[in-house]
Amino acid sequence: MDMTVTDVRETADQTRVAPAPTPPSARHPRWERPAFISLVVGTALLYLWGLGASGWANAYYSAAAQAASASWKAMFFGSFDASSFITVDKTPASMWLMGLSARIFGVNSWSILVPEALCGVAAVALLYATVRRWFTPGAALIAGSVMALTPVATLMFRFNNPDALLVLLLVAGAYAVTRAVERGRTTWLLLAGAFVGFGFLTKMLQAFLVIPAFGLVYLFAAPVRVRTRIWQLFAALGSMIVAAGWWIAAVSLWPASSRPYIGGSQSNSILELTLGYNGFGRITGDEVGSVGGGGGGNTAGGMWGETGIGRLFNSEIGGQISWLLPAALILLVAGLALTLRAPRTSRLRAALILWGGWLIVTGVTFSLMAGIFHAYYTVALAPAVGALVGIGTASLWQHRTSPIARSVLAVTLAVTAVWSFVLLGRSSDYLPWLRYLVIAAGLLGAAALFVGHVLPKVVLPVVAGLGIAAALAGPAAYAVDTASTPHTGSIPTAGPASAGGFGGGRMGGPGGAGGFGGRNGGQFPGGQTGTAPQGTTPNGAGTGTGTSQNGTGSTGTTQNGAGGNGFPGGGMGGGMGGAGGLLNASTPSSELVTLLADDSSAYTWVAAAVGSQNAAGYQLATGDPVMSLGGFNGSDPSISLADFQKLVAAKKVHYFLGSGGGGFGGRSSGGSNSAQEIASWVAENYTAQTVGGATVYDLTK
Repeated sequence: MDMTVTDVRETADQTRVAPAPTPPSARHPRWERPAFISLVVGTALLYLWGLGASGWANAYYSAAAQAASASWKAMFFGSFDASSFITVDKTPASMWLMGLSARIFGVNSWSILVPEALCGVAAVALLYATVRRWFTPGAALIAGSVMALTPVATLMFRFNNPDALLVLLLVAGAYAVTRAVERGRTTWLLLAGAFVGFGFLTKMLQAFLVIPAFGLVYLFAAPVRVRTRIWQLFAALGSMIVAAGWWIAAVSLWPASSRPYIGGSQSNSILELTLGYNGFGRITGDEVGSVGGGGGGNTAGGMWGETGIGRLFNSEIGGQISWLLPAALILLVAGLALTLRAPRTSRLRAALILWGGWLIVTGVTFSLMAGIFHAYYTVALAPAVGALVGIGTASLWQHRTSPIARSVLAVTLAVTAVWSFVLLGRSSDYLPWLRYLVIAAGLLGAAALFVGHVLPKVVLPVVAGLGIAAALAGPAAYAVDTASTPHTGSIPTAGPASAGGFGGGRMGGPGGAGGFGGRNGGQFPGGQTGTAPQGTTPNGAGTGTGTSQNGTGSTGTTQNGAGGNGFPGGGMGGGMGGAGGLLNASTPSSELVTLLADDSSAYTWVAAAVGSQNAAGYQLATGDPVMSLGGFNGSDPSISLADFQKLVAAKKVHYFLGSGGGGFGGRSSGGSNSAQEIASWVAENYTAQTVGGATVYDLTK
């Protein structure tokens, strides 16, 4: 058969990169297995120890898990309640995981949070395996350790937001791409597409941010002909569409009258939710029905903080993810420089394209998006940062006899030490001595690397160990602080409170914290400081406040006198005993739980309440379905007043639970005000009673 010039070149490429046989002891040194086991066990301890202290964590998703444990229909759709009135505002894969666990082990904090922690352990182990296929055990250990000790990773793998499963699926996709690139195997590429597709079923379009990196590395580096690579990539695209699209198609074709309302949408459409509120709206800030919207492309970023390339390093985000982000970028550039004359199928270049593309596309998107953005989203960067640091460090270390390689390593370590010093300084009350130890050790190690050629050979590995310890000390300290502190609410953050930022979501008690703030309350997104607004609700009996390092926390008056961090209409906070708010669910009194449970089997919903977080606390306390009017923000047109009146007349709903309403005082960003209309109608036509500090309306009288 005749061969083209391209075929000859590609055959030559394959021949040149074929690895030479190496003895088993060189491929797997004796210390590798104990080191890997230590990494996995240490990660498991960090993610699992004291996990139940966070209670329901994000009660919104815990309520959906409780519903999934009671109803297969609710599980399939990702319904908030077992009677399937409305779904959560995400695709349901993470609810499937938590719901199955709750079915097996019962509905409790551990059954909901342990699957998330195990996702984290598996993701770290899989990242190790991915890096180890092409590189040294040292590179893989550094990669896994960096990811495991990233503060935001410790946070999210101990929490029940969808991000834990998303990260695991994306790392699995990277592993499959790595295997596919090795020999041009279609099967592995199809599997990579399936992993990304299931990532979509976990957190929608965010999963697609890795597609450019996955596609580019295979198109550039796979050892098969160009036309083969192209059709394989199209096949992988088809695999992804099937893995993601079957559920979307099922929901779209299902009669709306017999399925739950699609939470987060304004037209009961999963496609609208995918492309709008959870899609391009996150980029532009145009999110109808959201809690105030974004900056509309303005660098001020609205209430979600400033946009721009520096966003990942600011006082809000920096301590979550950026400890080794400068190092990852430096090592990415240096690694690519090493491969300038390498053949097309160079595995070092392929790995750098894979993880560097993941980091850059995702990082730039997070930096510039003007819509809803939370600090914990950055957990999606942790695998890429870890892989680049591990691969880059190990690759340069192999060239340590070169002054240029040593200099790059020294500069990388010095920059990391200085940046850690800055980040630790933002939490000056937390281990104040650590920042000085880190910068001293880091700069000493960097100086030793510069002059490594004159040091005894036995000294240089000690210097390398000192440098790694200095680089990881800061994030490790923040990770331990995160693991030792309970977190609740919808916007958790890792580590201690930082100057100019916020450390929200740490569990507070009555009159204490929750929602935004430092250790016990505090500031808003975007690094604003000072005094936050007050909010009151009807029948309030007390207030709760929280303070942070640089400002006074917001104050909220709730129906039971225990709210903290309130906003107009009850908003952000929600303490123990009273109504919840936008970000936190409360724990109703035993008196109220007893009332709701009485004859509950006779009703489709034991109660209705405005806003999902407000309803979540009641549903989790009773175990019975509670109708969430208006969805998460209280602004979804999930039911009209006329239709609600029909349900009341048919005695489908027993009680209405008064609250401050969802969102920022009700309707926002063009969303529906039907939930507020229902609340007003109930207040005008039914008699209010106070039960355990909460306002209750009996809709059967």
